[in-house]
Amino acid sequence: MNWFKQISIITLVASLSACNKIIDLKPESNVTVENYYHNYDEVKVALSGCYNGLQKPLETEWMMTELRSDVSKQGSPGSTSVANIELSDLNTYLQNSSHSQVYNYWYYTYKNIRSANYVLRSLGIEYTDGKITLGEPTAQMDDAQRKQLAGEALFIRAYHYFNLVRLFGGVFILTRSEDPEALKSINRSSVEDCYKLITADLEAAQNFMAKKNFSAMAQEDLGRATVWAAKSLLAKVYLTTNRKTDALPLLDEVINNSGHDLLSNYADVFSISNEMNKEIVFAVRYKAGGLGLGNYMANSFAALNSGSAILNGNGSGLNYPTDNMVSKYIVPATGAADKRKAATIERYNTLNYVKKFLSPVMLKNDAENDFPVIRFADVLMMKAEAVGFDPASVEIINRIRARAGAATYTTGSFSAAFYQYPAAGAEAITSVTFLTKLLDERRIELAFENQRLFDLQRTGQFVTTMQGYYASEYDAHYKKFKPAIPLADLQANITIRPLLPIPQRELDTNNEIDIDQNKGY
Repeated sequence: MNWFKQISIITLVASLSACNKIIDLKPESNVTVENYYHNYDEVKVALSGCYNGLQKPLETEWMMTELRSDVSKQGSPGSTSVANIELSDLNTYLQNSSHSQVYNYWYYTYKNIRSANYVLRSLGIEYTDGKITLGEPTAQMDDAQRKQLAGEALFIRAYHYFNLVRLFGGVFILTRSEDPEALKSINRSSVEDCYKLITADLEAAQNFMAKKNFSAMAQEDLGRATVWAAKSLLAKVYLTTNRKTDALPLLDEVINNSGHDLLSNYADVFSISNEMNKEIVFAVRYKAGGLGLGNYMANSFAALNSGSAILNGNGSGLNYPTDNMVSKYIVPATGAADKRKAATIERYNTLNYVKKFLSPVMLKNDAENDFPVIRFADVLMMKAEAVGFDPASVEIINRIRARAGAATYTTGSFSAAFYQYPAAGAEAITSVTFLTKLLDERRIELAFENQRLFDLQRTGQFVTTMQGYYASEYDAHYKKFKPAIPLADLQANITIRPLLPIPQRELDTNNEIDIDQNKGY
């Protein structure tokens, strides 16, 4: 029985009850939580609440990431509805510190960090001066059980903080339960200190968790964080902090020893009949069936006003693909074509919409699709990034393209069909074009998986890429926004407000210290 997907009603109720206790903001609930975690089974149930808690931030994460990149746009530029104006503000970097969706993302992320911290406290895990140590646990279990659960909880906490620091800059580091009044004395930490925590969490997680090959994993463990997920995420942290030489051995270990691999067919990676396949290193799991654990993306991303033509419950037309994104797929009428487009983007009447996370639903916002956080394709391309321009890196790009249907290039027009890059000649990747080609491949391969903004930031391509993107779609799209935004202003916004604002509620409710706001707010 799969630990997430075939969860019993009794376990579901226990899990959700435990999660509610963990994340209840009333301080009196802390006593209940402290009394609850006595043994392995109780901590495991609490940890399942943390896994469930990964779902809520994903409802708005695409707004914080893809919508602020060249992958997605607000699809109704002339709309004056409050919801669409909020999306437009994110899409054009005009969001303010009172933006409700920014607050929702912040709130639910910290809510789950708190849940993870309660689990870690019961296991005796402490963070001090950039190091994770094993203290005295309150829950009794054997050492292997303790370290495995701790590794999973540390992975979840690191994942959340990694997203927060990339979106908001330095944030509040909370690693233990605190009295609500005491929390007011904790100010924002530096970006450097945030990365110290993230790195410490993931380094400890990879050391705590068992090294088990994917093929040897028990069915009930599919969906849990693994040592391979921790190594992969740590490698991305190292790439982000310019530690490529540290990232490379981690990536090599995942590639050579994890048992994860590319599937032969791109569309199969996202099929609900093939979940937690060998390409998925870590995913946020969903379960349909009216349990409150279904995926919202099918209905939210299906074409606006499509009724039941695409799926039950209509579509909201969110996460709308940009024309610039659609144009990147090479799909000629004859010759080799990029198969990823058919699995990623579909068209209804005149509207493009995201197909990647679409599956039939009985109830609205209750789809079965899991959401991939780390895929093996991502790991491969991270290795290419860590190595830099090299024949081995070009081979990785071609391996990704070959799986997508790219033919071997011999002669003719390279842009007329979908080809692998040749080793020499005018169409070969060079040291000058390598990063651009790699980022293009990541953009297409990982479209709508909330990676693009971070890729651009990490590689220093954010400003030039976004300014070029706005120019490419200004006349057809952004010129229609109300009120109109001059192109020069639109291009300047990304330098004025590159980070999201610290929610105004955080600043207003703290009467103890002054909290610095991010640039531009």
